[in-house]
Amino acid sequence: MIQIQAYSPEHAAGVVDVILPIQQQEFEIPITLEGQPDLKDIPGFYQKGRGNFWVALDQGRVVGTISLLDIGNDQVALRKMFVAASHRGREHGTAARLLEGAIAWAREQGVRQVFLGTTAKFLAAHRFYEKNGFRLIEKTELPSAFPVMVVDTRFYALDCA
Repeated sequence: MIQIQAYSPEHAAGVVDVILPIQQQEFEIPITLEGQPDLKDIPGFYQKGRGNFWVALDQGRVVGTISLLDIGNDQVALRKMFVAASHRGREHGTAARLLEGAIAWAREQGVRQVFLGTTAKFLAAHRFYEKNGFRLIEKTELPSAFPVMVVDTRFYALDCA
């Protein structure tokens, strides 16, 4: 049974073990742990303001991640949404549960809008976000505080209010 819970330091290695192989091997994105300082300080980077970071656990093992980064103005950036290949798909519901939990949190915190950036390669992610109410937007529609990643080429927004 998959459990969703807020990140705590004992999840650090599991988070890296899920995210890096997906980025580097599955999607051949040339990124390292050193290039992602947020992953070395999840509490200091994500777990402040209206932000947070969650993990999906299967018998205590991290199998998925999602985070919201507070960017001010009642807005957050959805980041680090990754699910291990073994736990993807409707039958597991891991991605849906992670996203539903993050959006519910955002609404409870009074967030008005959630923004995200993704790469052109993440085709299944595009369908997933669109199915869950996100609308495709132009880069020019992003708030100035949104942290655009070098690999981001597609952008989405969700109104929470």
